[in-house]
Amino acid sequence: MKSKKKIVIAVIAVVLVAALIGTGIYIYVMRYSRDKNDTEEFYRANIDTVGYENTIETAIPQTALYGIIQKHFTDELPEGKTEKKAIVIGYDGCRADILNIRQKENSAINAVLDEGGTINLTYCGGVNYPEVNTQDTSTAPGWCSILTGQWADIHGITGNDITKTMDTKTLMTSLTESKIIDSASFITKWAGHFSRKNATYLLEKEYCEENNLSVAFNKCEGNEGSFEAAKEEIGKADCSDFVFVIYEQTDSTGHNKGFSYNNPLYKEAFLEIDGYGFETIEAIKARETYESEDWLIIVTSDHGGFGKGHGKASIQERMTFAVMNKNF
Repeated sequence: MKSKKKIVIAVIAVVLVAALIGTGIYIYVMRYSRDKNDTEEFYRANIDTVGYENTIETAIPQTALYGIIQKHFTDELPEGKTEKKAIVIGYDGCRADILNIRQKENSAINAVLDEGGTINLTYCGGVNYPEVNTQDTSTAPGWCSILTGQWADIHGITGNDITKTMDTKTLMTSLTESKIIDSASFITKWAGHFSRKNATYLLEKEYCEENNLSVAFNKCEGNEGSFEAAKEEIGKADCSDFVFVIYEQTDSTGHNKGFSYNNPLYKEAFLEIDGYGFETIEAIKARETYESEDWLIIVTSDHGGFGKGHGKASIQERMTFAVMNKNF
């Protein structure tokens, strides 16, 4: 009888401990998914400490990056350079205020800025804050606006799970097709870009294959896979002239744990991808032909986040950033 009581007590104890742990996890997650301290005033104060060269009110449309990349490839080569290259290192779902926690070392942001680069606020959503969005502040519309130089009223990608027509082509395709560059490479883990039904670039991928264009669409397994694929591509002697790679820890962590500046897990995710970005830049600098190459390096995001999501019109979701090694 006593042994049965002990078993019952032990079972009850286990259940109570599990309940307490579960409650603690729930409270922790809910704390940052509904962070009452993440106000506009708090956000603006954080932005002021990052060191941006412009303000929220004078933020640049993310579509402007298209023209910057295109101009880089069409401008004359600087003296002593023989080939142009460009890379966009994307931090998916990375809030613009989180950049103020970047580490002094092992940071792609600082690696660019330490060599005279620029850091500017940009915006997604079709219009600057506080106007109401004309497209979702989400992954597909954000990256598509950068890659096409257009908002959704032209490229048609108002949200995720919409396939872009060939009326607007990405820089990867248009630069390769016009023979301005020899090749391009898109590296990502998210199947929504080109690897599933209703993927954004499904038709463009087919178009490149049908026309024998040297545009590689690389679907990777996890963020580590994207990182390794980017390093492998950059390490090739004849690496793609234009590399577009996306690291997604901030987005996945935000959805699971909360897009909050106060969330230590979200901060950890940012530091991790900024470390990936740093190693990516180091791989570029390690190229045997680096000194004779004219590289444009851009670190940017597609959207921010608020609570456990994005897509709407809050300032936390709307503001993005562009860090680059050349002036606008």
